[in-house]
Amino acid sequence: MKANRVRIIGGIWRSRLITFPDSAALRPTPDRVRETLFNWLAPDINGARCLDLFAGSGALGFEAASRGASAVLMVERERTVCAALETNRTALAAAQVKIVRADAVDFLRGAQSAQGVYDVVFLDPPFDSVKSALWETLFDLLPRWLAPHAMVYRESGRSDAPPPGWAIYKQGRAGQVNYQLLKFPEIF
Repeated sequence: MKANRVRIIGGIWRSRLITFPDSAALRPTPDRVRETLFNWLAPDINGARCLDLFAGSGALGFEAASRGASAVLMVERERTVCAALETNRTALAAAQVKIVRADAVDFLRGAQSAQGVYDVVFLDPPFDSVKSALWETLFDLLPRWLAPHAMVYRESGRSDAPPPGWAIYKQGRAGQVNYQLLKFPEIF
């Protein structure tokens, strides 16, 4: 596969390529990891409302939309990356995908939007920018954005214990990528 392109692996846009700009911070979730994640989410993704924080290449959000998510809100702070996401959204005619240019933490701190709450949240920040304090802040802010029985996907360059109050539903590792599907039991 050529650099700066990633293939959607399932759903209505299966095998379609999405493109993204050059950036050291962009590291799309590998095909193998996305396939595992969406196999885990298969019973829940159709009709789900998804929030893709740190959208980057858009691989997770577009994959969710391709597989039947009713709404996907992508949050990305970089202007050129947002422009590429808009280009891909238009090329796929992905009306269920909305893109917001904002910092993920600032977005979560903001007033709850008309988008409501989410069934699935994707957290895949650039590995080199992730510090324990960022994870702590994200997981402190997330509960008010979650629907009952929501799941949160976390991808990181290291294996982390779940934050206090959260439970690991599923987890895996592929190369340097550690990933978990988490639930927040208190909102069930």
